[in-house]
Amino acid sequence: MLELSPLPYAEDALAPHMSAETLAFHYGKHHRGYVDTVNRLVDGTALADLSLVPLIRQLAGDRAQRTLFNNAAQVWNHDFYWRSMSPMGGGRPNGALAAQIESDFGDYAKFRQTFLDASLGQFGSGYCWLVAGAGGRLGVYATPNAETPVADNEEVPLLTVDLWEHAYYLDHRNARGAHIDTFFDHLVDWDFAAANLASIASLDPGSDVPAGKFLVK
Repeated sequence: MLELSPLPYAEDALAPHMSAETLAFHYGKHHRGYVDTVNRLVDGTALADLSLVPLIRQLAGDRAQRTLFNNAAQVWNHDFYWRSMSPMGGGRPNGALAAQIESDFGDYAKFRQTFLDASLGQFGSGYCWLVAGAGGRLGVYATPNAETPVADNEEVPLLTVDLWEHAYYLDHRNARGAHIDTFFDHLVDWDFAAANLASIASLDPGSDVPAGKFLVK
């Protein structure tokens, strides 16, 4: 059975950039609801013995299990999203991650514009991801609804921004771009992203979950 992971900070810790009201509803209602639904749907089945990521991968592509997949993926996505932010976040990355962003996107400004464009271009709900693919090359893309990079284990997610309206509507109304700008200016945890990038060097080929101290498993 899944448990609702505790937030890595207090519900008011991201204010004023993300209000305590937004976080309380998002975490306490939406995220908790996904956990409860997964537990209800797997109760009494063989799937109840699977941990979260193997469960997501087993369900991916199975239309008959779409409801369970969506809720399980949303549990993982939210765990990862919370850790993509920090009360002391924001600003530019440094070190190896900054160098990789400059190499793969041209410079930080181009990376940020790419991320913004992908976020605004996502029609409807979803997420925008910074990922590392083959050879550690970085990429940015948006996914619809509950879709998640961990479903196929081909890329290592480094950070994400939730694009569902409940993630930003209380604070920014319909201004998704302001939500993205606030994330990068004040909230993004580059240490978390850098740790996930560094984890690639310790990947165990064929493992179910990318290794790494901070990557949500």
